[in-house]
Amino acid sequence: MTIIPPPEPDPTALRHSLARLRAQRRWSYDELAAHSGLSRRTLIEIEQGRTIGTLATWHALAHAFSIPLGELLDPLCAGHEPPMSDA
Repeated sequence: MTIIPPPEPDPTALRHSLARLRAQRRWSYDELAAHSGLSRRTLIEIEQGRTIGTLATWHALAHAFSIPLGELLDPLCAGHEPPMSDA
């Protein structure tokens, strides 16, 4: 049996999506920090690609933007089809 590994996630698309969401709301890093409870430094480091953040970080960001976590993480599948659900 051949095991095919999943495609590589695209963290660059994810950080660009974060920057786009922040820009759409015209939020500064300080404003997003206030909405998310995250530090300004963490937000800058994610957008600049120095860190990917933790699941808790992305969970806080999803709440700040009032979108489902899955929708926020969707750009990780940029360039390939996301897995299909069994539903």
